[in-house]
Amino acid sequence: MLAIRMQRNGRVHAPVYRIVVQESQRHPLSGRVVAEVGNYNPETKKTVLDKEKIEFYLSHGAQPSSRVAFVLKKEGITLPKWYKEAPKKHAEAKHADKLRKNQPKDEPAVEESTTEEAPAAE
Repeated sequence: MLAIRMQRNGRVHAPVYRIVVQESQRHPLSGRVVAEVGNYNPETKKTVLDKEKIEFYLSHGAQPSSRVAFVLKKEGITLPKWYKEAPKKHAEAKHADKLRKNQPKDEPAVEESTTEEAPAAE
């Protein structure tokens, strides 16, 4: 089965991704690529896609990764009906009652100044 995924290129702290079609069992860095269909630069948000190739591989059953599907939607490419979006992850705290935001708020002690209430004796 084919997969459309991102392959990381670029320097340290300056990634650039190639969007490639590859066998799904292979690791993205294995080098065995069926086709390169675009690239994505996350720093400049620049995306270059070959829409005809992408639509061809999608129509023949290539499964896009969740990140690639997000980029394709953003660029206006319609995904097939059989594609299911990955569910949104909602992290829950293990001990939510111990979080600072869930603790009862202590009211700050209001110090009453005695100089305002009592007149100064001269």
